[in-house]
Amino acid sequence: MFELLAVNAAILIVIVLILWAISVKIGDVSFIDAFWGAGMGLLAVISWLRVPGGASELATLIMAMTAAWGFRLGIYLFRRWRREGEDRRYRRMLERPREQGRFASHALTRVWLMQAVLLFLVSSPAQVGILASPAPAPITPLAWGGFALWCVGVFFEWVGDWQLSRFKADPANRGYVLDKGLWRYTRHPNYFGDFCAWWGIWLTCAAAGWGYAAATVIGPVFLSFTLTRWSGVPLLEKNLHKTKGNKYAVYERKTSAFFPWPPLA
Repeated sequence: MFELLAVNAAILIVIVLILWAISVKIGDVSFIDAFWGAGMGLLAVISWLRVPGGASELATLIMAMTAAWGFRLGIYLFRRWRREGEDRRYRRMLERPREQGRFASHALTRVWLMQAVLLFLVSSPAQVGILASPAPAPITPLAWGGFALWCVGVFFEWVGDWQLSRFKADPANRGYVLDKGLWRYTRHPNYFGDFCAWWGIWLTCAAAGWGYAAATVIGPVFLSFTLTRWSGVPLLEKNLHKTKGNKYAVYERKTSAFFPWPPLA
């Protein structure tokens, strides 16, 4: 198991170094957000192809869940980057190193390598669950429960992103806050979707053994912390208060921050 995970890590580092070189050439690291999801999907596929003794039904289910979530998110964020250009978060982070001629080294250490470590950590339940499920491991009721939770997450994330894209595409909505559809019940349906999807993947992986689940629970725990306390909700809402002003403050008062709930009157 550890040897297989080490190979996964090595493959990830090689890919990250290639993408880092591209980011240095174009002077923009923002497309790393697209690699966040796509990289997890790729690690799941690589793990599935290398299951000792051949992949089981359970391993295939975990791979399909992770790949569907990851590649969809990767394509969505890549298209957004191509449409909107450099993300101001990364521009601010690397502004001084760029001026000092240290853009390449800071992009590698502060962005690409750090993200690679976190990506590997968060996706550990999928990698371990797949590798620990050689044939003929069946899809148990516990795995189906995890799949059901994943479906809830995928619905909120995919539909939430679609509603937000349509809202932003209409020039008449400029300066306004999306408070319709799923955004009526939670200020961050896409983040809530990520939360459910990865706890669902972890629960499905638990069908391979609770020991594996205990060893990898840090993945969804860290993701939950990131979404709710670190770079997800807090950072995004800080920027939204600056750009939307009072309109967002009104929306914030009546709408649940994370878990869906009927809005206040």
